[in-house]
Amino acid sequence: MLKIDIKNVLAEKAELVNEKLESLLAQWTGIPKRLADAIKYVLAAPGKRIRAALVLLTCELVCDEANQDALTGAAAIEMMHTYSLVHDDLPAMDDDDFRRGRPSCHKAFDEATAILAGDALLTMAFEIIAKNISSPQKAVEMAQTLAQAAGPAGMIAGQMDDIIAENSKQNAHKLEFIHINKTAKMFQASACLGAIAACANKEQKESLSQFGLNLGLAFQVADDILDVVSDTKTLGKTAGKDAVQGKTTYPAIFGLDESRKKAQKMVLAAVDNLSTFGDKAQVLKSLAYEIIDRTK
Repeated sequence: MLKIDIKNVLAEKAELVNEKLESLLAQWTGIPKRLADAIKYVLAAPGKRIRAALVLLTCELVCDEANQDALTGAAAIEMMHTYSLVHDDLPAMDDDDFRRGRPSCHKAFDEATAILAGDALLTMAFEIIAKNISSPQKAVEMAQTLAQAAGPAGMIAGQMDDIIAENSKQNAHKLEFIHINKTAKMFQASACLGAIAACANKEQKESLSQFGLNLGLAFQVADDILDVVSDTKTLGKTAGKDAVQGKTTYPAIFGLDESRKKAQKMVLAAVDNLSTFGDKAQVLKSLAYEIIDRTK
């Protein structure tokens, strides 16, 4: 079987997404300079772009190319994800001074500007879908997919419960709820956006939806582990904060060894979700294993 250089694949997809983001930002007018500077600052930070890459890769799997709708979807998910990081770093939330190896937005600018930059990115994500997707039907489906994953019964619900659970009794059921909503549903949305862009059929959409969900769960477990075993320089954000803040995490409940086993099971489940695609899914399978082998 052909060996996939997944790191190179991700680097290529990140470059495509960065170019798309730059192109979209260049088209915007009327944004006050300080706000525009903050938006550019956070979007230009050297992120992994895994969610955006997932949009492109699922589209390629279904229709053999990452079309313009997929690129728009990838840019939208990256805007949405970046907004969530900007707000997550605020003093009222996780209070982190660093993100992606640089000062957080509220440190590079100020809290008010960071809040508004996050608000801007949230709304911009939906605007680019409304303006740039090739058909109204696709645009509506993509907007709904993104809104449900990121909204009050998705990512925001996960973030809310993550805050509530701080320094409380560790609970495996609550942990799963937080991880599914805070992280996994956005990965699920990424896979679905690519499927929609590619005009996937119902069976393909369902397979990719479950793949994205399991992939996102594995990603978050790996993140929990890295917070324990890695360092701030490698992570690009403050290491060891989960324990300090009393976060509900897999290592806190199950320990490192069992957490690694659970992440492996989640990846195997994600890979199994791709069985309907056969060998064509090798790149996505490689991505799944990279999720738990990464160092940052």
